[in-house]
Amino acid sequence: MSVREAHPASKSTTLAVKPKALPFPYTFAAGAIAGCTELLCLYPLDTIKTRMQLETGKGQHGIVGMMKEIVAKEGASRLYRGIIPPLMLEAPKRAIKFAANSYWGNIFTSNGAQPMTQSLAILTGCAAGATESFVVTPFELVKIRLQDKASTYTSPSDVIKKTVGKEGVMGLYNGMEATFWRHVSWNGGYFGTIYTMRSIMPKAESKSGELFNNFVSGAVGGAVGTMINTPFDVVKSRIQMHSTGEWTFPALLRTAREEGVGALYKGFAPKVLRLAPGGGVLLLVVEALSTVFRKALGPPYV
Repeated sequence: MSVREAHPASKSTTLAVKPKALPFPYTFAAGAIAGCTELLCLYPLDTIKTRMQLETGKGQHGIVGMMKEIVAKEGASRLYRGIIPPLMLEAPKRAIKFAANSYWGNIFTSNGAQPMTQSLAILTGCAAGATESFVVTPFELVKIRLQDKASTYTSPSDVIKKTVGKEGVMGLYNGMEATFWRHVSWNGGYFGTIYTMRSIMPKAESKSGELFNNFVSGAVGGAVGTMINTPFDVVKSRIQMHSTGEWTFPALLRTAREEGVGALYKGFAPKVLRLAPGGGVLLLVVEALSTVFRKALGPPYV
């Protein structure tokens, strides 16, 4: 079940034979291209977000202030430091996100025998996020440790070498539980919101209208997912940076108690500025490429 099949396109739908799901290589390619496009355009906001999350205490920089400080003291290229691990990860990560959503959608609807509902859309997204989290944890740890202001690591391989040397291979999975909750909550909010948006938006009357609907649905989904998962992301960044070994929910309570509830949303502004349009870009590119692939393959994929 594709993203398009999993969520209604408009208020009124007509019964029709569903096109066959795209073969995995095509799903992989669509997700990879979408993910790399989004990452290259918006990665500096991720660096700013991480820096803000790692700041302790009740005060924090704003987006502009943090960007100015990084550029002035460390150079503009620092905004892209740590991009190699997520760039290497984007192909499998985004392929897993959309392929897992399709897989779990088929499971929960008995291969389309049952209609997709709001609850099932959220459940499908959560399951896809859980699947995704097992892949991304080591890459996230490497990225976080390179992005830190006080980082002395010289490269991704240096992070891996020193982490494994000090903490063992499983040290690369520090923050696994927090990463799990981060991805479960984001994907549940993202795909659940896309379902809702597609059910209430006017049906597109043209190709450009369809692209617009996809972008808006994905952007709103990205914003909602970010509002839900930011607290998990804050503690994940700290756990991975400092290898505290804390469990997620005790870490959430401790952070709120010591720094105030607002600390759980440190880095929210750059995060949502990236993942709201980023979520739109992801869905738009995936759907656009899927349409191209379906036309190229012909029946039964159209």
